[in-house]
Amino acid sequence: MVKWEKLIADRRLGLEDRSVQEADDIRSIFQRDYDRIIFSSPFRRLQDKTQVFPLPGSIFVHNRLTHSLEVASVGRSLGNLVTADLKTDPALQGLNIIGEIGAIVSAACLAHDLGNPPFGHSGESAIADFFKRGNGSKYENDVTPFQWTDFTRFEGNANAFRVLTHQFAGKRKGGFALTYSTLASIVKYPFESALSEGKAKFGFFQSEKELFLQIASQLAMVRVSDNPVSYMRHPLVYLVEAADDICYQIMDVEDAHKLKILTYEETETLFLEFFDVAEDLQLLNNIEVNLNLVSDSNERIAYLRAMVIGKLTKACAAIFISRMDEFSHSEKITPLFDSLPEPAKGAMAKIRAISLKKIYHDRSVIEIEIAGYKILGTLLEAFITAVLEPGSFLSKKLLMLIPSQYENTDESMYGKIQSVVDFVSGMTDLFALNLYRKITGMELPRIA
Repeated sequence: MVKWEKLIADRRLGLEDRSVQEADDIRSIFQRDYDRIIFSSPFRRLQDKTQVFPLPGSIFVHNRLTHSLEVASVGRSLGNLVTADLKTDPALQGLNIIGEIGAIVSAACLAHDLGNPPFGHSGESAIADFFKRGNGSKYENDVTPFQWTDFTRFEGNANAFRVLTHQFAGKRKGGFALTYSTLASIVKYPFESALSEGKAKFGFFQSEKELFLQIASQLAMVRVSDNPVSYMRHPLVYLVEAADDICYQIMDVEDAHKLKILTYEETETLFLEFFDVAEDLQLLNNIEVNLNLVSDSNERIAYLRAMVIGKLTKACAAIFISRMDEFSHSEKITPLFDSLPEPAKGAMAKIRAISLKKIYHDRSVIEIEIAGYKILGTLLEAFITAVLEPGSFLSKKLLMLIPSQYENTDESMYGKIQSVVDFVSGMTDLFALNLYRKITGMELPRIA
């Protein structure tokens, strides 16, 4: 039995001793979480972080910011569909906080990519590889084994939890001071890095371990093991994950069509295969009528994409509702997408196959991944050396380039290295590229 009365809590991190709701605020506390995220600097920087295809270009494709906004929109719909079902449960009558599920999921979706470094998912690999096989490997014996796996398996999800909760220099306690429920809904992998062998995914760094334990305890999340620490997911994570899966897999296909990596015929076929000729006959007839109203190929694909997202949203909400009783006793993490019914399941398999073959292996994608490896490795090497050996002329100059919020407040080796990882992972693609050019002497700064 899911204990919603415990899992949905309005307590704010860092503000536990204060009233969380202002009397004259028309927004709920969870809607305020959404607003805190969308008005933040880390969120704005997502506009210049690669989703899949290089930025900028003559054809506007998705970046991390537009992706996050779309995921938040789908997440709200998923949450509202689940809320509508829960409100029919007599056992939950009078539990008004159930009505906030859509707002919580939407806020968590908005924040889910805040920890992603520049240059897409290759940026995560570049940071991990710098410590695993690059010049950063020499620091292995200077930190604990668990701290070392934080670096060698660097994970954007864990970094998002840090961005949202860590008290950076000059900032207030609690980071963004979000509610416990929103923060828990972001942690897709509720265990530490030592348990990420084989999947390179985990939910929090050693530096935020105690904060996660505090949140998990308050929400009565189910603990699986003590050492290494592992918990069962907060149920709303499944909705956040599903919203992300729906958007990135479907939107990447639309972007590939705009960039002419996929033809109109290929894209139309991929999207239409989500619909069953018998079950969705009336819907397919409506789709045909609406497609005939427009001739622009991009507009036609955008319409089909919207119809597919709507179908997948309803399917994932139904799967979540059917699996509700599993969330409090099943340790196995099974994404909602893995339980899609046919024909959606088969259609998604085809999209994944063609994405691997034509989209993610497109020359432009590969080129930016290679560039990201070189750029991030160079930046990490330069600034970690500066932090650890601050006495040299070059180090003094490099340290002047690090913003005050990333100034090291932890004198341990782990803390010093992490302060540089914070700085580098928070960069936009363009900032990282420009800084790389300047510190390597490839480009001189200009006076405005």
